[in-house]
Amino acid sequence: MAPKVLVSDKLSETAVQIFRDRGIDVDFMPDLGKDKEKLAEVIGQYDGLAIRSATKATAKLLEKADNLKVIGRAGIGVDNVDIPAASKKGVIVMNTPFGNSITTAEHAIAMMFAVARQIPEASASTHAGKWEKSRFMGVELTNKTLGVVGAGNIGSIVIDRAHGLRMKVIAYDPFLTEERADQLGVRKVELDELLGKADFITFHVPLTDKTRNILSRDAIAKLKPGVRIINCARGGLVDEEALAEALKDGRVAGAAFDVFAEEPATDSPLFNLPNVVVTPHLGAATTEAQENVALQVAEQMSDYLLTGAVQNALNMPSVTAEEAKVMGPWIKLAEHLGAFIGQLTDEGVEAINILYDGMAAEMNTAALNTAVIAGMMRSVNPDVNMVSAPVLAKDRGIDIATTTQEQTGMFEGYIKVHVKTATRERSIAGTVFSDGKPRFIQIKGINIDAEVGPHMLYTTNQDRAGIIGTLGQTLGENGVNIANFTLGRSELGKDAIALLLLDDQPPEPVLQKLKDTGSFQQVRPLQFAVG
Repeated sequence: MAPKVLVSDKLSETAVQIFRDRGIDVDFMPDLGKDKEKLAEVIGQYDGLAIRSATKATAKLLEKADNLKVIGRAGIGVDNVDIPAASKKGVIVMNTPFGNSITTAEHAIAMMFAVARQIPEASASTHAGKWEKSRFMGVELTNKTLGVVGAGNIGSIVIDRAHGLRMKVIAYDPFLTEERADQLGVRKVELDELLGKADFITFHVPLTDKTRNILSRDAIAKLKPGVRIINCARGGLVDEEALAEALKDGRVAGAAFDVFAEEPATDSPLFNLPNVVVTPHLGAATTEAQENVALQVAEQMSDYLLTGAVQNALNMPSVTAEEAKVMGPWIKLAEHLGAFIGQLTDEGVEAINILYDGMAAEMNTAALNTAVIAGMMRSVNPDVNMVSAPVLAKDRGIDIATTTQEQTGMFEGYIKVHVKTATRERSIAGTVFSDGKPRFIQIKGINIDAEVGPHMLYTTNQDRAGIIGTLGQTLGENGVNIANFTLGRSELGKDAIALLLLDDQPPEPVLQKLKDTGSFQQVRPLQFAVG
């Protein structure tokens, strides 16, 4: 019997035809996604569900989806899909991470032109029968310095287009290597230098804990006078209230925003300012982009339903069913090792060497590699998955090498990740115990045995008496409970580390108190997706 797919949102007829041409039974009901009750009644009939943003694939809906094998989201955002519930149900969730890139980049360039030449205000004035040539004095883009925050897939397209406009381009991106910067033709700078030198600044990063309010009130104070700000990436990257104040007093010459901290945006400090251009999240709103993501999701879902091939999956690795049974815990370990590196590394990674020992060396190391990279890059981009991670790493010029060897130690197998940046090297190793749980067994060459949990705290210090007491007392006095405590040192009086498993994430004031003791070289809270 042919697989059966429901298209419950407005995908193009061409995408629907792809399913038919591939021999899949497809029902095209583009308004069904808005009717939760009716959708829940029929979802049990289908192997696949193709959606945009109108359909909400909730846990309640998934309870009814007894035959569902794959959900395909035409676009990158999957806020309307309960991924944990889908995983528990055994449903693969796919998206199309690169289909909107050109469209979003072009919108950023268009917004830059619009704010540079005050086009919306001038258009409204002329429509009103006015002829205010002297009022709308703009600036050229030629020879201006464009600061690009985030030089990934979309950012690199913006950089390319900016070169065509004869702009000088500088970029800030912790994962951008010097080699990749040379390929893009940009000068890599730190954020403060970009803020102080750019005539235009455009953002192309996801919203994470590290990027939230990246243009804060303090950062706005560092901006070059007369700068213009463009944000077509994510709301929440910019302190809108502080920016509005800077626009009103003239420190910032203009702004162009397609995204807002709260959407739908019916009110914002940026609204109704004469030097601000705003649009209602139109970054991906072109006929070409909508067509591209629809065709891509139809192809991906067809491939999976007919051949088992997995592309752009957000909740499973690209491995065969046979491999998954054995590799599942090792893939989780690889993600944890990468996440550890990613959360501790604040500068561009130049090279990654992944060593597989013993039984780990006999597995699908390509899939394990992607798990390491995804774990590392997810610390700055939560949208990264095991398919897109290698592409993003390649875009940033990261050299990835793999080494395999026969069993050399007490463990049946282990994975060791070694990372090189411009200024330092870092390594971590782990294994999977017989209970199927990942463990960290070495950090910085120091042997340990650490359980991995959702909330952890990593510290480094010079080995001396009293450190354990300082950690325990400071955390205890501030209500932070320690579930497990792992220590290690290279040798007496030299480098020492502590890795604590905590019940909850420690608040920033508590971390600051630890730093203020002067006992630690590093105090880093860590989070891991366990389960």
